[in-house]
Amino acid sequence: MSTMSIKNYFFYFASLVIIIAGVKAASEIVIILFLSIFIASIVSTIIKILEKKFIPKFIAYLFVIGIFILISLLLSYIINISLKDFLTNIPIYEKKLHLVIIDSVAFLENYGFAVDKQTILEALSFSSFFSFTTNIIGSIGSFLSKFLLLVIGIAFILAESKSFEKKLKIIFSKNSKKLEHFNLFSQNIQKYFLVKTTTSFLTGFLISISLIFFEVDYPILWGVIAMLFNFIPVVGSIIAAIPAVLLSFVTADLNTTIILIIVYVFINIFISNILEPKFMGKELGLSPLIIFFSLIFWGWVLGIVGMFLAVPLTMTLKIAFNSNTNTRWISIFMSNIGSKKSISTFFK
Repeated sequence: MSTMSIKNYFFYFASLVIIIAGVKAASEIVIILFLSIFIASIVSTIIKILEKKFIPKFIAYLFVIGIFILISLLLSYIINISLKDFLTNIPIYEKKLHLVIIDSVAFLENYGFAVDKQTILEALSFSSFFSFTTNIIGSIGSFLSKFLLLVIGIAFILAESKSFEKKLKIIFSKNSKKLEHFNLFSQNIQKYFLVKTTTSFLTGFLISISLIFFEVDYPILWGVIAMLFNFIPVVGSIIAAIPAVLLSFVTADLNTTIILIIVYVFINIFISNILEPKFMGKELGLSPLIIFFSLIFWGWVLGIVGMFLAVPLTMTLKIAFNSNTNTRWISIFMSNIGSKKSISTFFK
């Protein structure tokens, strides 16, 4: 390896460290920017679909933005009202949990097992089970206070989309290949966000219906949480399931709780392992190792919201690498490749 190549690698590494430090320092602004771009990409796709149905662009624009604002405000209202009511009732649920523990200890003692009941009661505080979940929801609630900035950002990005396309054509007028790469990148990003948002909504909807059927308290709240946490890889579905499962354990019987756990597992496996790969395609899948470290990295850089953006941001980088022949090897390293058939998708 030449001295110049080593210098270049150190230069790239130093630049990367400076960029990451800058993003972390300006995380509040960067989060709004990233969310505006991601949501705008979804909204623009829906607007294009409506335009194909011969709906004027301006009407489609107002309709989609209006629906987005309405849904966001509705979700914010549901989270705030339901969470306040739930936190007020935590002492009641904690008493019920203690009664369940006392009955369980008595059952074990009847069979000759020695159990320190007091130690278990002190260790198992009901509120501690929800501390992580409520902290995340609280962070989401505080972020919604910046909702107006987010809406303005989305509106400006959509308004600039047409002129942005013209600028790209001028920039890449002498290199059509780069323009093709960027268009491919843009299409794949829109495809990913549209599919992920749809499957997350479906997850929340199915969870809410299941909880209503099992008569678990606050089914809409836990459905919304399941929808939001579907964007967090690996641990998201587990965290989202904890409140509803614990409530079922406290207010219902053990059999109902076990069935509810099975329902949660089935819904998440069906949507994450069957529906999403089918609509996204194998070439858009991320390696589990990359997902795990992206969750840690973006959570550290952007805080709790970064955990929700971890996969979208990493997927954006992967699609960008895959859209260019010179960097496709990085995309392959980031991919979840399980067979020769899936490898061939990168070389079509």
